[in-house]
Amino acid sequence: MNKLIAPYAIAFALTLSGTAFAQDTTTPAQESPEVTTDYDLDTVVATVDGVDITVAHVIAVRDRLPENYRSLPPEVLFPGLVDQLIDQQLLAEAAKETGADETRRVRVQLDNERRGVLSNETIASILEDAVTEDKITSAYEALTAEMTRTTEYNASHILLETEEEALEVVAALNDGGDFETLAQERSTGPSGPTGGELGWFGPGQMVPEFDAAVQSLEVGTVSEPVQTQFGWHVIVVNETRLSPLPPLEQIRPEIVGQLNQDALQAHIDSLREGADITTPEVAISPEAITTLDLTNE
Repeated sequence: MNKLIAPYAIAFALTLSGTAFAQDTTTPAQESPEVTTDYDLDTVVATVDGVDITVAHVIAVRDRLPENYRSLPPEVLFPGLVDQLIDQQLLAEAAKETGADETRRVRVQLDNERRGVLSNETIASILEDAVTEDKITSAYEALTAEMTRTTEYNASHILLETEEEALEVVAALNDGGDFETLAQERSTGPSGPTGGELGWFGPGQMVPEFDAAVQSLEVGTVSEPVQTQFGWHVIVVNETRLSPLPPLEQIRPEIVGQLNQDALQAHIDSLREGADITTPEVAISPEAITTLDLTNE
């Protein structure tokens, strides 16, 4: 679970438990408030010691919940969130009464939270225009242009037990014999019944002797007998091709992610160039994050 939204999820889970308990103990005499359709983002859903909680506050919390909570029915989600915000307001006021809002730990966390929310707004705005179909197509063409493509082979073979048998087949083929027919009649391999067809394969997918023979053959040329651990082969290469490129849809997520990252980084770089940023001449020890304790102040 995202650490940024974990507290909301935990609090909401507790609120749901309390809501469920309250519903179980509701007496028949109690009536639910009338439901209205006359509302907007500023409509007040609760007031806690003079502090208003609005529909907008409820939606903002809902948007930061994990998907499993956001998918709950509105009639469950809405009152649970209202109760959560009421409880949070009460707890926040209690913290103020103890002076917790004046502690360094709370102040810097509020600073970071505000900074994070505002930066997320800028990020969302940048990413909204970062990806278009034209940009995806251009990125795909650039990416695939740099890919290394190997030669793949479509070959057939006739497998025989002895070199003498293999030489006989070579002679028959050179005399005009049909490769497919001879494979069906004489090959001892599993591809014999289909005319010896092996389909498409790339370098290194066959045993070394077979692989070397295939790579040395011209298309349509019958090999001399080739010995491997399986026996003696007579080979013909039917076609060659370059290994196919991955389809756009297969690598679309990778491209979209890179476009978003590039757009965000470019914007950050431009902001850094235009900003007055200074850092102390003396570097602070990285151990500071473990040796200093915010809870002491």
